[in-house]
Amino acid sequence: MPLPLAELRAFAETLAQAAANAALPHFRTRHAVENKLEGGFDPVTLADKGAEQAMRALIHARYPEHGILGEEYGEEPGSSPLTWVLDPIDGTRAFITGLPLWGTLIALNDGTRPVLGVMSQPFTGERFVGSAEGAWLGEQRLHTRRCASLADAVLMSTSPQLFDIPSRKAVFDTLSGQARMTRYGGDCYAYCMLAMGLVDVVIEDNLKPYDVQALIPIIEAAGGCMTAWDGGTAQHGGAVVAAGDPVLHAWLLEQLRPAL
Repeated sequence: MPLPLAELRAFAETLAQAAANAALPHFRTRHAVENKLEGGFDPVTLADKGAEQAMRALIHARYPEHGILGEEYGEEPGSSPLTWVLDPIDGTRAFITGLPLWGTLIALNDGTRPVLGVMSQPFTGERFVGSAEGAWLGEQRLHTRRCASLADAVLMSTSPQLFDIPSRKAVFDTLSGQARMTRYGGDCYAYCMLAMGLVDVVIEDNLKPYDVQALIPIIEAAGGCMTAWDGGTAQHGGAVVAAGDPVLHAWLLEQLRPAL
């Protein structure tokens, strides 16, 4: 039986609004920041926790049979193959420094792959949605742009610090040097700009499933490609490459595979 995508999309947008209501009051305030990583820095705020709690409560009430995988509160298996994959604030570093380059990521995985994705940026009022029905920003249909050559491309990555394996850092540096322009700091926003046709390539490493699953349907529905560096599914995170032009994506895979 096909999924009721219109119903599920409406519910995903309800989740996005609940997360916005929980997170936005904390933005550009001086609330405490906790560190989740001993020996490093992995920040979490009351906004992260409150937004995920709000979304989980709605899922429990509406679809108690569905599973949930979230960044802050882990995995709750369901009796259904369907799982909601949640990142309440992707880009917490941007959030705590007052930059609007963060968003709430909501994906629905059908047990095989993510089939619905939402990236909600409540401060700017933007909501990106992708599914088999298309990719949208509000009422605007999204399309990636054709760019078959890296020399003509805008490349983005959240941070060069993502590449903690020397061979991967080296290949990223090589590709970055060949691109027309490289920009850092986008988090989930960079992928949505790719879906809009304003960015051509995103290359990252050390990602988690909740960092990427909502973005895959948006990019694919806009005409782009998003995979692991080996060409397999990106839904598990790790080393990921996205490109607006399938020709450029195929070329990038050939460059990236030796670094795996």
